[in-house]
Order: sequence, then structure tokens, then C-alpha cells
Amino acid sequence: MRLTLFILALVIAACELFALHVLTPLENNVLDWMVRTQARGKVPSPDIVVVNIDDPSLARMQDVAGAWPWPRAVHAELVAGLQRQQPRAIVFDISFVERDIYRPESDQLFNESLAGSTNVYFPIVRLDAGNADASLPAAAIASQIGLTRTDRAKPDARLRVMPPLAVDPKYWRTGSINMLSDMDGVTRHYELFADHDGWLLPSLPARVAESLGYTVPRQPSMLLSWRGDKTGFHTISYADLYEDFGREHPKRPANELAGKIVIIGADASGLNDLRHTPLDARYPGVQILAMALDNLQHGSMMQSPPAWQVPLVLLLSLAALNMLFQRGTQVLALGAGLTAYTAAVLLGVYWAIGHLWLVPAISALLLLWAYYIACALQAYLAERRSRRQAVQMFSRFVNPHVVQQLVQYGDIARGGEARDISVLFSDIRGFTTLSENRSPQEVVALLNRYFTLQVEVVFRHGGSLDKFIGDCIMAFWGAPLDDPDHARHAVEAALEMAEVLQRFKKEMDATELDFDVGIGIHSGPAVVGLIGSDQRREYTAIGDTVNLASRIEGLTKGVTRILVSSDTVERCGDAFEFTPFGAFDVKGREQQVSLFGPEVKKGGGKA
Repeated sequence: MRLTLFILALVIAACELFALHVLTPLENNVLDWMVRTQARGKVPSPDIVVVNIDDPSLARMQDVAGAWPWPRAVHAELVAGLQRQQPRAIVFDISFVERDIYRPESDQLFNESLAGSTNVYFPIVRLDAGNADASLPAAAIASQIGLTRTDRAKPDARLRVMPPLAVDPKYWRTGSINMLSDMDGVTRHYELFADHDGWLLPSLPARVAESLGYTVPRQPSMLLSWRGDKTGFHTISYADLYEDFGREHPKRPANELAGKIVIIGADASGLNDLRHTPLDARYPGVQILAMALDNLQHGSMMQSPPAWQVPLVLLLSLAALNMLFQRGTQVLALGAGLTAYTAAVLLGVYWAIGHLWLVPAISALLLLWAYYIACALQAYLAERRSRRQAVQMFSRFVNPHVVQQLVQYGDIARGGEARDISVLFSDIRGFTTLSENRSPQEVVALLNRYFTLQVEVVFRHGGSLDKFIGDCIMAFWGAPLDDPDHARHAVEAALEMAEVLQRFKKEMDATELDFDVGIGIHSGPAVVGLIGSDQRREYTAIGDTVNLASRIEGLTKGVTRILVSSDTVERCGDAFEFTPFGAFDVKGREQQVSLFGPEVKKGGGKA
């Protein structure tokens, strides 16, 4: 069963990690929280400044520029003002894909503002496969939009892109601004290079970074390392900057943007450039672009371990957990260990994020816990089944109350253990006379009635019924529950068994018949436990103590009803008065055995 459970866990883990990804949303939520927490302590690059078209800018610029989209002449004035401060780069996160057919002079002014500049960058948008009519030959536009030709490049490849047609092609320094979102709609990656039939199209951050001399890895995308909050980069309102550039005496510092990377974008609520990111559900797209540039500037993008590492660690963890269950390690101890292991892994994942490694270990931990719970449940059910069997077995030998104690405390000696016990043998004398005039069915009924009464006495005094041997009863005290007064309880039971015999004789109207009982008790060490074959086992006691108790019962004939050994007398203390009956030869023993008859202590009742 355990092996089957282990194999099933491996199959489920493989399906989850490589195909289903049911736990991925929860994993992403946990990792996003860790990323968000770590980001608060990181400062965005001071070299990157965002000029933001926010809601106040749209309102304040209405008298000058009208409704959005503004005439390109407005942006021309902003570019002219920016260039006076000599920034390292001016990056537009605003689309210029359409010419302004109603205000062509505005486009002309914008292009004139770009004359002689080599530091202004524009976005292009890649289209999906359904826009075949918008495709352009890659070879023809490669130099204009910064395509890189690889050895796999197809000469007739076409790109489905929307270039900045409002800008003169001689000023095209472009890159794509297509956002990458994971399956849950959250943006965690940024595109670097898109492969179009062997032609590599750079993203806008990659194009700018390469132009500025930063190292850009030739890979499809990068995992963003987030810094600050959703307004982490130094941000200036577009309207503030535009108005200051138009003043005869500017109020802002004349060199505040010198040597900076200036990104012009919008987060106004009506322009719909807000994305769901680990930092915020409504994170401005212009800030994501800035974050990508920040990562490329400092080489601080996140890394992920190879895809095989987490599954391998999970496999080893599952195998270790399975081995510990196989060895019988306590479920609670395993749970405590797994809790500590989980805490260590989570702390490690959190630490790794701070060192630019994103380790997707949450799903693996959940799978490991699921396996632990399944194994714990299986162990619980097995234990429950075992306890049920123990209850059924021990209910034949001991008082049901004792059985419940055994089950509650798990104190069942299955393999056998040495115990100090008191053993009682009780044999009927003269039962043949009682059964002479009765049918076999009546004889069995009488015997069952007698045994029922006597077993009730044994149970009432805390004894364990070992077996019936013909018309003889064997019982013992001191197991399976510890009983320091086992000798006293055995003698008390013997005395009551003698009284019950008299009541039974009256019940059977057999008071005049020679019908009696002989009881022998001896105390000492014995081996107690489940003994027998694989097919049948009995809870019994074996050893010299048992043999001597049986011999003592045989010596009661013609002497007295109850005989106990000196070892039992010694263990009873002063609980009873004992009458010595002398020393007897016992088969198998070199020395004689002193035997005594117990009586209830005068004036004290039963002790």
C-alpha cells in the first residue's frame, strides 16, 4: 500500500509540474508577495526619469493641445526642451503609427525637432498572425527598425508590425513594446528579442540598452526584478515640464535631466496603459518599460533555476519522506520535521529573491505536504484497523474498560514482554455429578452459565482471562495494564469466585451435591503477549510462574478451596489473613513449596 501511494505521488507530481499546473496560481501569489515585499527595500535607478501624461496633464493641456491625442507639435516642443538639457536618451512609450492627415504641419514640426538627434527612440507594435495585410519585408526594413539577421534568417520573411509612420524613417530607432503576460494575466517578464523566421526584432528597452552600451542577453525575454512601488521611478508630470519649458524664466533646474534616460509615457486612467504586475494590479506600462531598462542597465534581471532542479529535489524529498514512514517514524514527529523543512525552504526562496533568483518551490512543497497527509491518513487508518482488531481480540480476555485504556494509551504488548504477574487457575470439582441427569445441551448451558459468572468476577477485579481448559479457567493479573497490586486483586477475585460458586449451586438447586472449585494462585515473572502462529494468536502468559500456579491448583484437592504461594502472600502485604497449610512437593521442583489459604481480614472486610 505504501509503495502504491509513493508511485501515485510521483505520477501526480509529474503531471502537476509538467502539464496540469493546477497549483501555479497559488505559487504565483506567494512568489509575487515575496517579490513585492523585497521590492519595497530596493531603490529604482536614479538615471531613469518618467515624464508622465497623467490625468492632471490631460486636463491642464486641454487649452493648449485640445483632447487626446495631442498634435505632434506639442511633443516637438517637449523634445526641443529636453534636448537642451542633453539627456542620454529620450524614449517615447507613445504610439506614432498613424500620420496626422488633418494636421500634417504638426507632424512636420515634430520631425524637424528630431533633426540631428541620435538619442530619440520610438515604439513599434507587433501584430498577431491574423494581420497578414500589415506585413512588411524583413530585409527591406531591417536597418530601419534594428532587425538582426541570424544564420537562420529567411530572405523572404515578412514582419507583421506597426512602425511609427508619423516619424521620418531616417529617425527610426525603434523597438517593440508588446507586453508579455503569464497565464494568469500578470506581467512578470519583458520581451528582449522576438524571432521572426530568423530575424531578431529587439524590444524597445533592449534597443535603447544596446545603444547605450549595456549588455543585453540574446534571449527571448527576461524575468523582471522589481524595485520600489508603482511610482518608484522619479516621475515628472508632462504638463509641469511642458509649461516650464515655455516660460521665459523656468522654475525647474536647468540640468535636472542631463545625462538621464527620459521615458515619455502615460498612466492617465482613460488611456488604458495599466497592467497587472506583482507590485500592483494597475501598474503603469511606462513604469514597466522603465523597470526593464533599469534591469538591463544594472544587469539585475531575475534568474530561474534549470527546469529539472525543483522536480529532482521534490523526488528526493518524497523518497526521504517515504523512507521515514517505512521505518515507522511517528507521524507527529514527521509533521514537525516537515514543518521545519517547509519553513527553511520558504526562507530560502525569500532570500533567493533578494539575490535575483526566483525559485518556484511552492507547488513542490504543497505536493510534498499532500503526500505527507496521504501517508499520515493511511497510517491512521492502518492503526485504527489494528486497534479495532486489538479491541476485538482483547475484549475476549479483559474487561471492556481495560480494553479502552489499552487503545487510548497504545499499551499493547504484541510481541511479548516480561511482566511480574499473578496467575490463577480455577478448576471445577464434581461437575460430573451435576451433569449426570442432564442432556448434553443442558450441560453446555450450565457450564457456560458458570463460566460467565466467574469471568465477570475476573474482569471486575481487573484480571485478564487467558483461556478455558475444559472446565478450568486460567486468568492473570498485572498485564496487559500495569497493576502493582496484582497479587491482592487475584486473591480478592479468588475469594469472590468461591462465593459466586455457592450462589451458582443455589441457582442450580445443587447445594447438596459434591460440587466445588479448586483455585491456585502464584505470583512471579512471566512472558506475556500475543503468542501463536500467523493464522491464530492468543494473548497469554507462559513461563514457570504459570506452571507452578497450575500445580498449586491441583494440590487443592482434599486440602482447601484456595491455595496461594508464599510469593503471592508476600506481595499481598497485610491485606489478608493467611492460614499456612505446610510445604508440598511439586512436580518439576526440587524444593517444596509453602502454600497458604487466604481469608478475609477480620473487622476490615475485603482489603
